[in-house]
Amino acid sequence: MLDNPRSPRVRAVAKLAKRPARLETGLFLLEGPQAVSEALTFRPGLIVELYATPTALERYPDIAAMADEQTDFDVEFVSEEVLGVMSDTVTPQGFIAVAHQFPTSMKDIFNGEPKLIAILEEVRDPGNLGTIIRAADSAGADAVILTGRSVDLYNPKVVRSTTGSLFHVPIAVGAELPNVIERAHKAGLRVLAADVKGTSLLDARVSGELVQPTAWLFGNEAHGLTDEQLPLADAAITVPIYGHAESMNLATAASVCLYESAFAQRSAV
Repeated sequence: MLDNPRSPRVRAVAKLAKRPARLETGLFLLEGPQAVSEALTFRPGLIVELYATPTALERYPDIAAMADEQTDFDVEFVSEEVLGVMSDTVTPQGFIAVAHQFPTSMKDIFNGEPKLIAILEEVRDPGNLGTIIRAADSAGADAVILTGRSVDLYNPKVVRSTTGSLFHVPIAVGAELPNVIERAHKAGLRVLAADVKGTSLLDARVSGELVQPTAWLFGNEAHGLTDEQLPLADAAITVPIYGHAESMNLATAASVCLYESAFAQRSAV
C-alpha cells in the first residue's frame, strides 16, 4: 500500500491539479467512483494509473471487476491520507485515476457531418463548462468545441462537473472562433449565437429555424459575445425570461438552447 503522502509519486499525481503539470505531461486527474467508472466503461485505454482505498474498492465491486480486466495497469492501494494529498477535493471519494488527455480534432468533428454542436467562446467558469458538456451529451449533440480562451477542459472541476460526459461526446480544444465558424458553415451548419440582443428562442422554434443542422455559439459568462464576434453568426437568439430574474445562468441557457434544437431536429425526422 502507498502510505507516504510525501513520496515523489504522490506529489506527481497531486501536481496534475494544476495546469502547468497537465500541459507538461499530457495527463489529467479523474476523481471519484463515477468518473473512474465512466472511464473504465468507455475509454479504459486512457487510464495510466488507478489508486483506491481498500474500503472504496470493496464498496464498488463493479469498478474492481472492470479494473481487474485491464492489463495496462493495476489498482494501487493507498491510504486515506495519501488520497487526500492526491485529490483536488476536500472530501475524496476513494478513487483517483491518472489518464491521458484525449481532445478530438476539429477535422474529425466536421468530417462526421454533425447536426448539432456547441461552440464555447471564452467560457471561464469550470462548473459552467462541465455542465454545458453534460447538457450537450444529454441532448445528443455531436460535439463541443472550446476556443483557446476558455477554461482548460482537463481542470479537475470541469472533469467532475461533466459527471462522465467527458467520455461520451467529442470535444475539441484550443480553436480560434473565426476558424470554427468558417468550418461550421462549410459543413452546412447554421450558426446561432445565444445573446440577449437576439430574437426570441420561441420565435425560432415557431419558424422552424431550429430544425436545421445547428452550431450554437455561447460566449463569456460576464460579457457574452463581443460586437466583433456576434456578426460571425447567422443569427442571434435569446432565451426569454418570463419571470423577474435579472438574468439566466450560462449553463442553464445553453441547456435550453441545445434541447430546443434536439427536440426540433428529432420531431422533423
